[in-house]
Amino acid sequence: MRDMIAYCGLDCEKCDAYLATINDDQALREKTAKLWSELNHAPILPEHINCQGCRMDGAKTVYCESLCGIRQCALQKGVTTCGDCPELESCQMVGAIHSNNPAALENLKG
Repeated sequence: MRDMIAYCGLDCEKCDAYLATINDDQALREKTAKLWSELNHAPILPEHINCQGCRMDGAKTVYCESLCGIRQCALQKGVTTCGDCPELESCQMVGAIHSNNPAALENLKG
């Protein structure tokens, strides 16, 4: 499994926060902060848009670092990804991701 696959199976290499970080792209940070602020009804500033990947050492967005229940669960269980968890098929938390993004489930199997 690639290192840049998140615990849930999403591909961090396709995330705008990751792309803005590795390319030091301030315009993308600003665009992403505006979009995420609107989607989450919360103040998200461009300086919050820094992430080096869910499972990697280094910077993470506030959501990924502290608020993502999937990441917290995987860390608590000590699994590499949700694909290693025996509860994957019945998990409602990660199931919500997979229902909107079937490729994430394929990444876990793959």
